[in-house]
Amino acid sequence: MAYEIRSIPRETTPARDTAPTPAAGPPTGHGPGQRQERGKLVAVSDLHVRYEENRDIVEKLRPESDDDWLLIAGDIGEYMADIRWALTLLSSRFAKVVWVPGNHELWTPADDPVQLRGVARYDHLVALCRELGVVTPEDPYPVWNGEGGPVAIAPLFLLYDYTFRMPGLDTKEAALAAAEEAGVVCTDEFFLHPDPYPSREAWCQARLAATEERLAALPEELPTVLVNHWPVVREPTRPLWHPEFALWCGTEASADWPRRFRAAAVVYGHLHIPRLLICDGVPHQEVSLGYPREWRRRSTAPGRPVQILPATPATAAADTTGTPA
Repeated sequence: MAYEIRSIPRETTPARDTAPTPAAGPPTGHGPGQRQERGKLVAVSDLHVRYEENRDIVEKLRPESDDDWLLIAGDIGEYMADIRWALTLLSSRFAKVVWVPGNHELWTPADDPVQLRGVARYDHLVALCRELGVVTPEDPYPVWNGEGGPVAIAPLFLLYDYTFRMPGLDTKEAALAAAEEAGVVCTDEFFLHPDPYPSREAWCQARLAATEERLAALPEELPTVLVNHWPVVREPTRPLWHPEFALWCGTEASADWPRRFRAAAVVYGHLHIPRLLICDGVPHQEVSLGYPREWRRRSTAPGRPVQILPATPATAAADTTGTPA
């Protein structure tokens, strides 16, 4: 593969804390052949609303037009009450909200009144979204028919399988031991439970199989926008201050999905390194807000959603200069 990185802005960050399918969900909005005359497809992630400063930013987050769609690439927060608050607010403002879970939504904090774990917690989140009319990875993929469309918006929930290992480490056990020795252990190891799967990587494998089947069933002429909390390729993890943290950041199994499934763009979060990466000619947008200590260092206004479609001049220029494999 050939890569070109364009940062908006480019920065690095240290390592952090960081099934059965329900029935088809809510209506998908604009139908085939219908055009959205106005509006933009925008994205944000890692809102972490338990921080008051971040909560204030979300309070002020509004669309530019009544036709704007918002993609939320995970990590609204850890507590069900906070997640409900944010999704209720944002779904009342945007024409459509599409959500995928991050690792923080899947945590089971000891002081959260909702003590569901693993798949049961995820299913509870899906039910909450459907109550609010928010699209989830379990629902039919909506089609964006605005400028830059038509494209299928594909919210993904893939997890990770410990295959983003340091060179020379051939097993999960060896990679985890090296990470622990380096003082890097993700909080997922304590709060993200895979029940009823025996491991997080087993849950990841089930998610990969089910999602790949759904993506393969899309019409071959229809492009996609892939939305996942974790990067779907490994390249975005290269700038991590602690490269061992990449273990908790994705799976090698999805590396060819952007090309295979005709991605016009890939949207992700998790790393708290907002930037544009061109991989095999496909724009990958990291859209996180992050923690206050992180966004205060940036020159850009915090919490402003990233425009995905129509493509901005910077994205279009980057897309033409990337070198496909």
